[in-house]
Amino acid sequence: MPEARRGSYIPNSDTDSEDMLRAIEVDDLDDLFKDIPPQHRNPPLNLPPPLSELELRREMEDIASRNISLDGKMPSFLGGGRYRHYIPAAVDHIVGNPSIYTSYTPYQAEVSQGNLWATFELQSILHNLLGNLPVVTAGHYSGATAAAEGVLMTHRMKRDRNVVMMFDDVSPEIQGVIETYCYSAGIEISTVSANNPPEVKDNVASVVIQNPNFFGYFRENLAEWVETAHQAGAYVIASQDPMACGLFKPAFEYGVDVVVGDGQPLGIPLNFGGPSYGIFACTEEFLHARQVPGRLVGRTKDSKGRDCVVLIMTTREQHIKRARATSNITTNSAHNGFRMAAYLALMGSYGLNKAAELSFQKAHYAARQIDGLEDYSVLPGRFFKEFVVQCPIEPVQVNQKLYEAGIIGGIDVSDRIPNGLLICVTEMNTKEEIDWLVQELAKIR
Repeated sequence: MPEARRGSYIPNSDTDSEDMLRAIEVDDLDDLFKDIPPQHRNPPLNLPPPLSELELRREMEDIASRNISLDGKMPSFLGGGRYRHYIPAAVDHIVGNPSIYTSYTPYQAEVSQGNLWATFELQSILHNLLGNLPVVTAGHYSGATAAAEGVLMTHRMKRDRNVVMMFDDVSPEIQGVIETYCYSAGIEISTVSANNPPEVKDNVASVVIQNPNFFGYFRENLAEWVETAHQAGAYVIASQDPMACGLFKPAFEYGVDVVVGDGQPLGIPLNFGGPSYGIFACTEEFLHARQVPGRLVGRTKDSKGRDCVVLIMTTREQHIKRARATSNITTNSAHNGFRMAAYLALMGSYGLNKAAELSFQKAHYAARQIDGLEDYSVLPGRFFKEFVVQCPIEPVQVNQKLYEAGIIGGIDVSDRIPNGLLICVTEMNTKEEIDWLVQELAKIR
């Protein structure tokens, strides 16, 4: 083995470098950078000297140990769009296969059948999970970007209408991304009260709702409200927690036109909040008009009559329609999509139902216990795994005291609900953890 350069993590020896330069007919390494002005080529970086692998590993482990791991001894009740659900160990084993882990965009179907089949299977599973929606795409960056793409799609279908109505109980993340997309597209946003929504006017192209909403509560009389929007000529886009579909009626069965969601609860780790996977599904009307953004994988036969899968109805910008494309999205977050496919296949309908049911039951147990505390009250309503607690003092102080006691509390939503603390409980939280939370809250006044 050639001797590595001293003080470098690059294993190539001087001889290796000379051989490579000779192969590309370059005399000196500096010739590769001659187009860069000399004063900008090697600026001083003021870095410490390199460490050995052993020393570097120890330093990185020391830095990592300062993080609070949710797999440690601190119970967490954080939610708000990113959730800690159990991920079977086999998921990491499956997606760790190099042929899956290193897969990239499947433009050439003849060399991408593994990638395409995995995506096709995920589309099929999500089709069933979301209530048999006719069209399910290969995915987007996140639930928020999927919602924004839904807004742009419905606007293209109704170009004579330039307003999107958005309920104020939609996730702030989703609202923010939609606002960014609409600003560039020149679409007006009308944010309305979810508790008392106004009449849908004839200039509204679509209405964006979230069910369960950002605070975890289900919208009552949803079907009737969707029908009212349709009578006014507007589409309805619903953002939905896919985990809730394992226990409750999916949004599509209420008559909505577009269903979006974040795939993170389905086998994707928290990873400091990302990356994720954007679920996007809709009715056939949008497909026939060739307005569906992102990728679709379809099943067909090859020249020898064998089953195969290919990209179909391709309308994204990079290699087909360019300036006339329906979307600028350039990935379908394939690796996280594979994680979701593995997770859903391993869990099955029974396992997903059980995870959702446990989350539901534990969340309601926690809500009952907290609601019974003096000076605390739980916001009424039908919820899944998240609920809002109105605290006797500011939530930021509550969370600080919980942290000092060894508990990660909820999300401060006092900017929207007076002294509101958003609490999330999943199947990962034990009864002992919930009881501990209740005991600590009882001490906080």
